[in-house]
Parts: sequence; structure tokens; C-alpha cells
Amino acid sequence: MPSTERETLVAEAVLDLAARTGDCDVLDLLQDLTAHLVTLLGIRAAGAMIMNGAGQVDHLAASDEDFRRLEEGQLALDEGPCVDSTRSGAVLTPVVLHPPGTGLRRWPRFAPRALRVGITSVAAVPLRVGEHTVGAVDLMGAGPFPPTRRDLRLAQSLADAAGAWLRQRKVLRTKDEVLEQLQTALNTRVVIEQAKGALAARLGIGVEESFVLLRSHARSRRQKLSELAARVAQGAVPSELDARP
Repeated sequence: MPSTERETLVAEAVLDLAARTGDCDVLDLLQDLTAHLVTLLGIRAAGAMIMNGAGQVDHLAASDEDFRRLEEGQLALDEGPCVDSTRSGAVLTPVVLHPPGTGLRRWPRFAPRALRVGITSVAAVPLRVGEHTVGAVDLMGAGPFPPTRRDLRLAQSLADAAGAWLRQRKVLRTKDEVLEQLQTALNTRVVIEQAKGALAARLGIGVEESFVLLRSHARSRRQKLSELAARVAQGAVPSELDARP
């Protein structure tokens, strides 16, 4: 049976997530996970959250800058698909969002925010490292059709591929060990946010473009994004980035 182009892309995405080198940044891994989901499922956006060491849900990655703010809104409101799936450790089947006063009243504060930026349906799958649920990945749709069961199975497979890499990175036997490793990624995210802002201000560009430049520069030199971000946040911008017209 001949394979389709989409099947080939799925196989490449699984390999990309599960077979990285040991010095890859966790944040970079999850950023690519969200990008793969947007491409393969045809959704508007995707995001990833984890449970931090204090047992609270914290944002880690989003497929683009605009929807990063919506992801962070879930944290501020303490409601939304990623929050629910992280806490339950279960798949959240697609939920169609309705304007206030009509239809389903789930997430009365998050839903209006999502609708304002064009999101009409959401779903989520847990992010697992071995037997431990450490977070979730949400899927945000803007079209007339929410993700299907097959879409959710694919999303779970990609999330599990990312979890497999996290497990291979270090032998993690307890949930506390898993969370300790992921807490480092959360701390890295703060530095990257600072670097994005600093580079955007220096070059007069948007923060989304700034992030793309940082990732591209780090990858082309096989450098950790976190290490590059730390230098840029301190004002040590590489000449190749600083000279960009």
C-alpha cells in the first residue's frame, strides 16, 4: 500500500521529536511539538503546559506569539483545556466554544477570550513521561470542524514521542525527578522571553520575528537556545544578529 505525503510527514515528525541529541533544550522540543501539530492537523494553534514543582500549571510553549498570550490567559484565569487536561491526566475531547449566553457554559472566562481571537473549538492530550503525567498539549481550531478522534490519536502519539525523548534524556524514576528536570525548562523560558524582548527592541521588530531569529541562529550553529538567550538578555548580541538590516 503506497504511503501518502501526510503519512510521511507524520513519521518524520515522530522521528524529529523522539530521536534528538541529549543536549537539546526541552523548550525547543516542545516548541517544535506545537509546530508539528499545527501543520499536521490543520489547526490554528497549539500550546504546551507542564505542572511545576509546586503542583501548579505553568505555560511552556506555544506555536506562535499571538497564541502564547492566550495560553498564559489560561493560567491567569485558572481554566481552559490545557489546565483541565494537565490536572486530570486525561484526553480532553473536542469542545466547541459558544459566545456568552448561548450553548455550553464551560470555561466562562477563557472561552470569550478564545472566541475573540477566532478560536472556535479546543481539545487537549496529556504530556506523559513514562507513567507520569507532567502536563498537556492543547489544540485550538478556527474552522467549522473540531479535531476528530483520529486527530487526537495523532496528537497523543506526537506528545508521547516528546515524552519518550524526555525519558531518554535522563533515567527519571519518580515524578519529583521528572518535575525537577522540567522546572529547569520553565526557568529557561523566562530568560528566553527576556532575550526576545531585548532583541526585538534592538532591531525594531516584533517579538515573534525576534524568537524566529534566535531559534534559527542557535540551530544553524548547533547551539542551545537557552545559552544564546542568556547572552542576548545580558546585551551580548551576536554580530550576525546585530547586523541584520
